[in-house]
Amino acid sequence: MGVAGSFPGFAGRPPGPVLDRDEADRALARLGAEHEAIETSLLALQDHAGRRLLEGAGLTGVTKDRWAATEQSITLLWEYFDAYAAALTEARAVRARRRHPNRDDLMALTDLLRGPSVTVAGTAAGHTSSITGPAVLCEQFSLEELVARMNELYAGALDMVVASDSVWSALPARIDLLAAELRRTASLAHSVGVRPGEHPAGDDLESITQELSTLRVQVISDPLAFWLPGPGSAAPGGGRPDTTRYDRAARALEDVRREIEAVLAVRQDAEQRLVHLRDVLSRADRTLAEARSARGEVLAKIAASEVPAVSGPPTALQERLAAASDYRRHAQWHRLSPLLETLEREAEDELLRARESLTSVTAPLAVRAELRGRLDAYKAKVARHGLAEDPLLIERYDAARRMLWSAPCDLRVAEQAVLRFQQTAAELLAPQRSSGPQDRPGGQGRT
Repeated sequence: MGVAGSFPGFAGRPPGPVLDRDEADRALARLGAEHEAIETSLLALQDHAGRRLLEGAGLTGVTKDRWAATEQSITLLWEYFDAYAAALTEARAVRARRRHPNRDDLMALTDLLRGPSVTVAGTAAGHTSSITGPAVLCEQFSLEELVARMNELYAGALDMVVASDSVWSALPARIDLLAAELRRTASLAHSVGVRPGEHPAGDDLESITQELSTLRVQVISDPLAFWLPGPGSAAPGGGRPDTTRYDRAARALEDVRREIEAVLAVRQDAEQRLVHLRDVLSRADRTLAEARSARGEVLAKIAASEVPAVSGPPTALQERLAAASDYRRHAQWHRLSPLLETLEREAEDELLRARESLTSVTAPLAVRAELRGRLDAYKAKVARHGLAEDPLLIERYDAARRMLWSAPCDLRVAEQAVLRFQQTAAELLAPQRSSGPQDRPGGQGRT
């Protein structure tokens, strides 16, 4: 009776001819073994830890309803078992009358072992009056039918008891361990100023605390609300505890713990990060100052050029950096942590913006330098080819050089002058590159 199903010895044995002595003795032996197996299963159910917990628990919800029905089933099981035992005792008494039973004895044994010989009162069988008719006063069972009924009731009772015990064995202990971890995390959070109403992680800790407290009460009072039956499982207790809410609380606590660790890391390296921030902002200030100075130089030396304006120093970042230093002095790590992360990103962005501003402002000077370099490179090239004294090249070189080395310099006009010098140099160099071999003295040229 440890699992659902028919007890051995009766399946496929419909009433038939009168049993002989050997058949009756074998049937009685099987009945005796079955009696012991049934009694062992019922006693195991009676002593099951889950059953004892259910009897003493203040149940609610679906577990309360299921346990009320299960208690009735267990009571009925014992009444059925008593009826079964009484039928076995009666059959043994009939068999004990004679060593060699006569036909009347064998007919009585056949009726007891195969016929509907077990009578159970209507209240014991679970029948009550209803609007469809009066209550059934008693019910007749064969031993095979009685065993099938006990198997059904036993499987349902065992399933309920095992499911409840499985939930109680799994979830409360895990909730308690998580609650202990929650208390340690909350204590650490308090030490770094993370408290409800002051920091989101503090609010999360308070929410997780309430959830675990509620969850534990509900698991203890209504374990079957946290049971997921196994799909297609016919065995009692087939399934697993539903840990969805517990897992969600555990993940939330892990997120908070990482947040607290980040705050602790801030406490350890706050000064170093503040020093780095000051350095980054100082470099941004110097770069902007250089850009402003360069802009004045460009406006003085370059004509007809659009020079972008340069913004002032990042005073807002400096003010927030001062606030961060104040948080550190007063050990307000939970406020310093997110502020430092934001400041580090914005300070790097500010330095990048300052460098881009300097590059944009000095672009005309870079263009002038590139034109100067190109002009000198072509001058050196024509000198290598012996054209340095060419009057036209000298004239156009001097014109381009005056434009590039005068202030203010018109870049568009200077670029055209450099291009004219390049084109003139290219035209003079072209005949030299295309000229063929010279005729040797005394010889004839090729046709």
